[in-house]
Amino acid sequence: MDGNFSPASISAVVLLLTVALSSSAAFLEPYDLLYDNAVQAFYSSDYENVVRYMEGALSSCREVRRTKVRCRLRCQDQHPFDDTFSDLRFFDVVLRRAGCMNKCIEEKLGTQSVHKVSEDVVQDFNRRIPYNYLQLAYKKLKQPDKAAAAAHTYFQANPEHVEMGENLEQYKDLEGVNEDHFVDREARPHQHSFTAAVLLYVKGDYEGAIILFEEALAEYYEADVECRALCQGPQRFEGHDHLRYRYSLHELVSDHFTQVLHCEHECVRDLATRPGRLSPMENYLPLHYDYLQFAYFQMDRLEEALQCALTYLLFHEGDEFMTENVDYYRDVLGHDGEPREKAAWYLRRHKQELELLLIGSKTMGVEFTEGNYWSSTGGRDDSNRIPSGTDGWMEYVPISEKSSVAVAAPQQLKEGGPLLYDGVQLVQNSVALNGTQRVLLDHVISEEECAELRHLAHVVTLAGDGYRGRMSPHTPNEKFEGATVLKTLQYGYEGRVPMKSARLFYDISERARRIIESYFLLNSTLHFSYTHLVCRTAITGRQDHRNDLSHPIHADNCLLDPQANECWKEPPAYTYRDYSALLYLNGDFEGGEFIFTEMDAKTVTASVKPRCGRMVGFSSGGENPHGVKAVTSGQRCAVALWFTLDPLFRELERLQADEVIQALDTQSVWGQGLNINPKDEL
Repeated sequence: MDGNFSPASISAVVLLLTVALSSSAAFLEPYDLLYDNAVQAFYSSDYENVVRYMEGALSSCREVRRTKVRCRLRCQDQHPFDDTFSDLRFFDVVLRRAGCMNKCIEEKLGTQSVHKVSEDVVQDFNRRIPYNYLQLAYKKLKQPDKAAAAAHTYFQANPEHVEMGENLEQYKDLEGVNEDHFVDREARPHQHSFTAAVLLYVKGDYEGAIILFEEALAEYYEADVECRALCQGPQRFEGHDHLRYRYSLHELVSDHFTQVLHCEHECVRDLATRPGRLSPMENYLPLHYDYLQFAYFQMDRLEEALQCALTYLLFHEGDEFMTENVDYYRDVLGHDGEPREKAAWYLRRHKQELELLLIGSKTMGVEFTEGNYWSSTGGRDDSNRIPSGTDGWMEYVPISEKSSVAVAAPQQLKEGGPLLYDGVQLVQNSVALNGTQRVLLDHVISEEECAELRHLAHVVTLAGDGYRGRMSPHTPNEKFEGATVLKTLQYGYEGRVPMKSARLFYDISERARRIIESYFLLNSTLHFSYTHLVCRTAITGRQDHRNDLSHPIHADNCLLDPQANECWKEPPAYTYRDYSALLYLNGDFEGGEFIFTEMDAKTVTASVKPRCGRMVGFSSGGENPHGVKAVTSGQRCAVALWFTLDPLFRELERLQADEVIQALDTQSVWGQGLNINPKDEL
């Protein structure tokens, strides 16, 4: 070919390309473009188009996923790898499979490059951010039923989102909204069926539970196939520059399949992890068979019960209680059985992956005798039996007081140690405060010290200090101001506040630490995790009809999930915090009571009215959800303290402040420059 083209031939080529591109692009609009249009519409207050584009983006995203799964599974079946083949045969299958998948996907979606989206967009969809926009848009369009569904969907993956939780409570009271509207639009079928099955099981509806557990199993295996199919696409090679280092073909293929295997390895973990959570449920898949074996027993279907018990033993070979159950079934039936082939096949292929989630799972089972079932601790129990291995996802298994499960006794926590300082008075202990590891003390500091610290707060605190500069991090109806110990010492050195006052802040925080450490009889040293002088001020004109809190209900070292009645000890929570304390500086304001609640974040178990010198201390975990009622008039000031038992998580600013105080005490700082560089860590 000589490379010369006529104008007519060029026009024909351009026309063909234009038609091809326009026709392929018409198959499905890319969801990142629709998402961007929806966000732009939101900031233009065009809520109808927010709904139009955002619903389109969600639909497009789902269709891309479905198409990739269908095409990859079809092409894997059409071009399988032989048991033994040469290098050339291997590459032939790889190329044919790739060509098949590309053709199949482009026939359904159009040009694949159009549907490549950024990692930021992928993460937004994984975090269900579109549903946050949708609930606001539907609310503006006065469609509360759809707003409730969008809010519920978002909240399932973001249970720590306080404002969305409050919105959900408001939707429940709106006319035209009922319980059926609170649906998770992104619910994974296998998890949804499992949850519903457990609820029926606990109610004693074993027949209904069996149907749903069997559905959950079928959906689990289907979801596993889809997850692994999605791993077959292009992979990311972080830190690898194949062009620069001129990798060979074999090295490139090896890198690719290593990434694919890693992705598939994560499927077992992914299927056992709830939306918004980092930690998978231990024993998730075997737990289905544990529930089923007992439900079938209750329905007198011992053949199926034996089969499920044997299947459970595939995952936990030699488990004592399940082995006893199997022996009972065999005795009654007069013959043996076989485990389910599907589970046996799955375990053979993915044994190593599953073992990572089975470690530590122990049976809390029940043995059968003469047709009756007996608790492993002895004695007949006719209550609902909760199957073994529920560790890690207990919100699905509400255990009643009558349950026959042998639950390990909690660690014995102590309190009642000496208060160390003269005048400090014990007001209420854990029993009086209706909880565990709680204490209320008075006269921790004097009226004069309260007054001096309040004056200090008026000079050194800045709006939102310690909370990324946000003026009102918890509620728009109050102004939030704060300062750290090191910042206060810096102001003292600069002469902007009396050094005596700055030193007082440092000293009383140490006093509070020592009291908490002594009262709770801790065997190791408490270290400061964060120290904050903080004031909340009611904003005039924003107090009418308030139904929010000054600081919403939360726990200090875990993510409170009120709907699941659980607290997840994982980031972004400050998981290293062990004890907390609030030392109040005044009581001349309206509202602002400190409250403890149950895990539901609603049922108040104790309420504390702040006053000068009063301090409330407590352990920082899910056993002590707490919050602050709205400050409706005046200003509420306190010293907030968080402590850790792990020296690795000591507050950096506190260590710097210690050095400053030591320098002051030895007078080595006089005549020298004091280099203080405050750095907020919260």
